Amino acid sequence: MNMATQNYDLEEQEQLATLKGWWHDNATLVLGVVAAAALAIAAWQGWHWYQRQQAQQASALYETLAKGARSGDAKAVRDAGGALTENFARTLYASMGALATARFHADRGDAKSAKAQLAWVIERSRSDDLRDIARLRLAALLLDEKAYDEALKLLEAKHADPYAAQYAAARGDVLQAKGQAAEAKAAYRLALDKAAAKDEAFRAGVQLRLDALGG
Repeated sequence: MNMATQNYDLEEQEQLATLKGWWHDNATLVLGVVAAAALAIAAWQGWHWYQRQQAQQASALYETLAKGARSGDAKAVRDAGGALTENFARTLYASMGALATARFHADRGDAKSAKAQLAWVIERSRSDDLRDIARLRLAALLLDEKAYDEALKLLEAKHADPYAAQYAAARGDVLQAKGQAAEAKAAYRLALDKAAAKDEAFRAGVQLRLDALGG
């Protein structure tokens, strides 16, 4: 064996000894990190599996609710809607179900039940869009009940820009009902300013209300 080979062997043995020493000092830490990483991966996979299961079950309940609403089956709507809000409140299906249930009740003249469903969406939904929609629908019910100040307060809530025209038009409706014509006209003009050009039916409806007040 030549000198170079001997030196190489010695260096290899020194490196091996160093590695063994490091492992002796750090084995517990390394194994702990590996175990923690494995647990984190398992937890992440478990959470996503749980979310998928929740979404599937919530989707099935929402479909049951929708079918019940179409067929006029109040019990199916009530049972499926209750299960969604009680057991799957964090899913969008729960909020969508509450909106559908509110419409079902409102169409049948049960304003109290409809308002309760809309209030649930406003308070509990994780979707800003669905909360904005719920406020508009609740304000319409309050307008029917002549609860004008309560409706206006609801419509003052912060909302997304795509709903600005609808909120302004709704304020105009409430202000007109209160007999505040000037304020109503200002609200209708704002609604027209905010409305997209393609929303022809909406713009026409607002313009009719504005014209009825003398423009």
